[in-house]
Amino acid sequence: YYVSPLGRAKDTASCTLERVGRAAEECPWLREFHAPVWRPDVTEREMIPWDWLPQDWTADERFFHYDRWHESETLQAGGVKAEYDRVTGALDKLLEGWGYRRDGHLYRAVQPNNDTLVFFCHFGVGCVLLSHLLNISPMVLWHNTCAAPSSVTTVATEERRTGIASFRMLSFGDISHLYHHEEPPAFAARFRETFANDWERQD
Repeated sequence: YYVSPLGRAKDTASCTLERVGRAAEECPWLREFHAPVWRPDVTEREMIPWDWLPQDWTADERFFHYDRWHESETLQAGGVKAEYDRVTGALDKLLEGWGYRRDGHLYRAVQPNNDTLVFFCHFGVGCVLLSHLLNISPMVLWHNTCAAPSSVTTVATEERRTGIASFRMLSFGDISHLYHHEEPPAFAARFRETFANDWERQD
């Protein structure tokens, strides 16, 4: 069990940890991803890199490429790739301790196992981890997915040939446990479904 040092992640983790009678290791790199940038349409303050208007970020084809998303002048100015590398480097170090060593876009299953690692973290950094494991641009995940508070994402390794492991996402942002207990999911991080829905969140 691994947890972000931020209070909201610790609060979420506490319910599970108490139930299973375990403690979590606090990892500074699991805190919310921090690399503020100047959004094209906002000039008065820097913002998180996963809150751009669709018409702005989709206009740059580089954002759709796993190996070119960070070439954007805006992201370069914000040092986003350096922070991305720091976080994913820490993830790879952790995974190597569990028997999986990064090799290009795959992992070498040096000591393959059926253990489960549990991370309690945040949307932005969660997408960074997934983009690295799945070889997808984080800009695509940041802007085209939404994980409600307390949602669960499940990723598994597949070793179809001896010693070569890849990661596959089995579910993203699952909130079935909330529906099971008749708890409505939060609308947090989403925007109004149609522009006329003035009771829902706008920019």
